Amino acid sequence: MPENSEFSLTERQVRTFIDDGFVKIDNAFSPDLARQCREELWAEIGLSPDEPEHWVQPVIRVAHKASPPFIEAANTPRLHRAYDQLVGEGRWIPPKAIGTFPIRFPSPESPGDDGWHVDMSFGTDHADFMEWRVNVKSSGRALLMLFLFSDVGPDDAPTRIRKGSHHVIARELLPFGEAGATLRQLSSDGYRSTEHCEVELATGAAGTVYLCHPFVVHAAQPHRGKEPRFMAQPPLLPKGEFDPALPPSPVQIAIRQACGLTF
Repeated sequence: MPENSEFSLTERQVRTFIDDGFVKIDNAFSPDLARQCREELWAEIGLSPDEPEHWVQPVIRVAHKASPPFIEAANTPRLHRAYDQLVGEGRWIPPKAIGTFPIRFPSPESPGDDGWHVDMSFGTDHADFMEWRVNVKSSGRALLMLFLFSDVGPDDAPTRIRKGSHHVIARELLPFGEAGATLRQLSSDGYRSTEHCEVELATGAAGTVYLCHPFVVHAAQPHRGKEPRFMAQPPLLPKGEFDPALPPSPVQIAIRQACGLTF
């Protein structure tokens, strides 16, 4: 689709987002921006791409980055149009920072953070992260986003995504109402209810972005490749609470279809 097109996503891609819970956008930002961001991250963690003998940890986390290359990567015209298409025009906040970054290195060791989960959206000031919450309206989060700042192949610890799992989670959240469920409540069975879902690997060239429904169940995995994987997993934040006076966005349509709701 031409860069000056009014839309980033085709109708089929929007439908895929509703049905599967995510859409992959190739060339969402430039390889040059990805390179600049990697260079900043190498400097941040005090390691070098030319000294693999020092890559001794399976994963190193960087909280957030707000320098110009990262802000530009998260705010390209193509991504802004996609945000509009999935969340609704004027209903999201342009990212002013991006993170977190779980930088994964080739290692025979388990990273220790590769369990299936849903990202929580509010109540994150609670000292116990198991008490962080999410509700059926997805208050506090418009999208989960996966930004690939390096080339990611099947062996390079790509994020695992359970296709269609957002429908299951929406139905499980419905009885909890506005208050929502805590991470402890939602994960009590290890997300066994989504074990039947087909798994997609978030692979792609540097500059690829996966825009995911907030309820998608996903997981990390060990790195069995050769080059470190640089990826960020920020939220797209909503401007406000769900407004029933506005047409439902694809994010909301997916929830409504899963639950048979009329909001």
